[in-house]
Amino acid sequence: MRKGILIVPAVLLSVSTASAQTMHPTCKDCPGTYIQKQELDAYVQRAIANHLIDQQIRAVDAGRTNIDIGVVYRGKLDAPAPNSVAEHDQVSEVYHIIDGSATLVTGPDIVDPKPRPADEYTVKYLNGPGNNGSSVRNGVSHDLKPGDVVIIPAGTGHWFTKIDDHITYLMVRIDPDKVTPHKDEAASKAYLAGQGPNR
Repeated sequence: MRKGILIVPAVLLSVSTASAQTMHPTCKDCPGTYIQKQELDAYVQRAIANHLIDQQIRAVDAGRTNIDIGVVYRGKLDAPAPNSVAEHDQVSEVYHIIDGSATLVTGPDIVDPKPRPADEYTVKYLNGPGNNGSSVRNGVSHDLKPGDVVIIPAGTGHWFTKIDDHITYLMVRIDPDKVTPHKDEAASKAYLAGQGPNR
């Protein structure tokens, strides 16, 4: 009897190990997405010409998450604007600095957080629900320059306190709850041709 008790778990362990090693893609038959530099440049030019800050270029389904690519252009900032700390509840962000320099403060302890309106453009189309606050307690200051990368997890406050002349960065958004709408190449071309909202 004892011998049987020892053998059955060994067989179950063997079957369970075999199925754990069988891997399945989390995004079956999903295409790759290619964005040319000329398209990124067109978004930067549009930002400068129309005084825009954050523009989504693509938002794609990558299986368990959406992955969004945007470009952000910010002009000179001598001191932070009131209530300009941003926090996104469900969307994490990665900045890759292309041009310019700035000081960015990050941290989870946001002073006086207030929810952003659900109908706000950035909430609906860029980074989902979150809060704005007046400052970050015990925040960490980062002096950003071209080539630098910053990872901002969902729930972490981020706050530009100074921009020397301007800063341009590529934005990668990770959206596991899929709160942002998709945007493909055709929608991007229509947007750049002026057939969408001027944002």
